[in-house]
Amino acid sequence: MLQRLDLRGITGPITPHLPRPEVDGDEPVDAVRAILDSVRRDGDAAIRDYTERFDGVALDDLRVPTEALRAALDATPADVRDALELAHHNVAEYHRHQRPADQRYEADGIVVRSLFRPVERAGCYVPGGRALYPSTVLMTAVPARVAGVDQVVLCVPPGPDGLPPEVTMAAAAVAEVDEVYAVGGAQAIAAMAYGTETIAPVDVIVGPGNIYVAIAKREVAGVVGVPSSFAGPSEVVVIADGTDPVELAAIDVVVQAEHGPHGLAWLVTWSPDVADAAAAAVAEIVAASPRRADIEATLAAAGIVALVDGPEQAMAVANAIAPEHLQLMTADNEALVAATRHAGAVFCGPSAPASFGDYIAGPSHVLPTNGSARFSQSLTTFDFVKDVHVVDIDAEAADRLAPHVEALATAEGLAAHAQSARMRRARQ
Repeated sequence: MLQRLDLRGITGPITPHLPRPEVDGDEPVDAVRAILDSVRRDGDAAIRDYTERFDGVALDDLRVPTEALRAALDATPADVRDALELAHHNVAEYHRHQRPADQRYEADGIVVRSLFRPVERAGCYVPGGRALYPSTVLMTAVPARVAGVDQVVLCVPPGPDGLPPEVTMAAAAVAEVDEVYAVGGAQAIAAMAYGTETIAPVDVIVGPGNIYVAIAKREVAGVVGVPSSFAGPSEVVVIADGTDPVELAAIDVVVQAEHGPHGLAWLVTWSPDVADAAAAAVAEIVAASPRRADIEATLAAAGIVALVDGPEQAMAVANAIAPEHLQLMTADNEALVAATRHAGAVFCGPSAPASFGDYIAGPSHVLPTNGSARFSQSLTTFDFVKDVHVVDIDAEAADRLAPHVEALATAEGLAAHAQSARMRRARQ
């Protein structure tokens, strides 16, 4: 089930030796562009058409009534409601700790203030299809709310009754989302980016999704902010040396694989015994899983147990993949943390699996995928604010700096810039 990859003895760059699933290509890009163009042109009519075509639902109203959210929360079992409220608390507290504060810098007559100002409208996408994701409501809407966003908007695919899943609506009530729309897929991204008769455009769009949603977000970047990079199919790299029970490493490979195809699930070890035991444990777990088909689809395409020479090569593999989740289960996790350069999030030891990060640890589970952790990071409150610089310069500093500004402006051939600097000197 897990394909064996022997990387021992390889010298030089490791990347050429690492297979990776193809999650892009012309076909999905062309399909997404057609959807974006249609929604931009036809608005609500296009949304209804795609919803009926892809979700099998004919919608009368795109917006979910507020009373439906409250009713869903009231109907939620007590244990699930308690879990939602605890997760909400943890996510909110973590992001309050992280929230940027205004700053002030002074130097020789120059004062620069950084004013962090939230966007007005944030669009949160919550996927549907293979599973329910009330956790993603919290992981997107709560950081936006903590950042001070005025209006938090949620799009989630509808069920057969034309409404989102009840537990997802309950999470929206807990998170105090302002607007919820029963719209999914690339068409939801288009609606939030361009606006329709019913859905007003937003300033930023966040949230994970399938390949079509991820491509749609990439396509509308520039029309709106898309700060969380390529948040697509799920990924995990588990590095294990047998220090912790191999069954824990195996289940955490399966955890990310059960999200469905186009993902990536690797176990990396320098112990042949661990490789054999983990592969056997994964096969046993998958055979008993109610989501066996989804897991097998992921593992068939990108399920690998890799043998390496040791911890240094293991980290070379992890950094080359730049996975969404990196899980460390070794005798010296901190040494591997120090060597980590590219990963969406790192989970250390047997008591901190990625599944805890998915739900309740505090940081958002919206993480970069498809190698974009090389230049991107998890969703944070910073993704909902802008740094506005306010500059003050006193007259003495202006007189001192003006010749330098004039020299640079002249070198660039910008006469008005140079004149502006000279006029500041003339005021003395």
